[in-house]
Amino acid sequence: MLQSPVYVGADIAKDSIEIFASGLRLPSSIENASLGFQVLIKALEKSSREVQILCEATGSYHKAFTRALHKAGITVSVINPRQIRDFARAAGRFAKTDKIDAKILADFGVKMQPLPTPPPLPVNEELANFTARRQELIENRSAEAKRLQQSDHPFRVASIKAHIRYIQEQIDQCEQQIEKLLASSKQLQDQVERLSEIKGVGRLSATLILAACPELGTLSKNQVAALAGLAPVCHDSGKYRGKRTIYGGRLSMRSALYMAAVSAARFNTLLKPFYQRLREAGKPFKVAITAVMRKLLIALNSIAKTTLLNRPQAKTFASPSCSP
Repeated sequence: MLQSPVYVGADIAKDSIEIFASGLRLPSSIENASLGFQVLIKALEKSSREVQILCEATGSYHKAFTRALHKAGITVSVINPRQIRDFARAAGRFAKTDKIDAKILADFGVKMQPLPTPPPLPVNEELANFTARRQELIENRSAEAKRLQQSDHPFRVASIKAHIRYIQEQIDQCEQQIEKLLASSKQLQDQVERLSEIKGVGRLSATLILAACPELGTLSKNQVAALAGLAPVCHDSGKYRGKRTIYGGRLSMRSALYMAAVSAARFNTLLKPFYQRLREAGKPFKVAITAVMRKLLIALNSIAKTTLLNRPQAKTFASPSCSP
């Protein structure tokens, strides 16, 4: 019989990582830095058991850790923090410390046996960094534009305008870096060109969608919709039929899809009538455009699975007679 792996919980903070492993002699705490990673990796190499480390997605704090583990050939699963807290509550564990969280992560592995998280491709990591920085700059530009509308003092107006020009230069630099990256990766360039064939999805939108969802093309339509938080969640009980809503998912995916869906609702020969039918049926704008986003995402996911020589989905959703 195949021996199940030993699940190791790693609770990650800014400066340290708490470790819990049942039956293994590992350090209980390591520094969240390369030296600390090496201490843990050397201890794991001494074990004869297969090991799977579980940690929560913690913004930027877990990335260097998982990168080092992947490089060392150690299996890692990065878990949504909400799943871990729900698991802890279901088990009746309401106390929360770093050591307790590390044990809960290990227990979650034993009970749920999550799939390993594959190492990201370097080109996808680069793309995610460039697009994330671009989004931050756009948000800063929007904030400054609002301040400009509320300002009438000459110095403030001049200062804000100068800052907006500087931010725009930084945005342009981000987009130049994105174009350089696309030029350096034929696979990424082919994916962008393929997705851009859908009417309403521009080159930049396709790039942002790929950056937000590098898994595109590897998931089922229901999985990719759930990943974006576009899968309707029912609220039924007995004879009661509640209102369907969307929940959770990656905000970056929805943000990238939103502008593409607005354009597709105006110019795509299939999605435009679909959107109009929903509006004529009395659906609010947000409901209708969310439905378009979901349909568009499923089409993009389907196209990502096809080869360059066989692209029936792209031809279906593309319309040479309509252009924005």
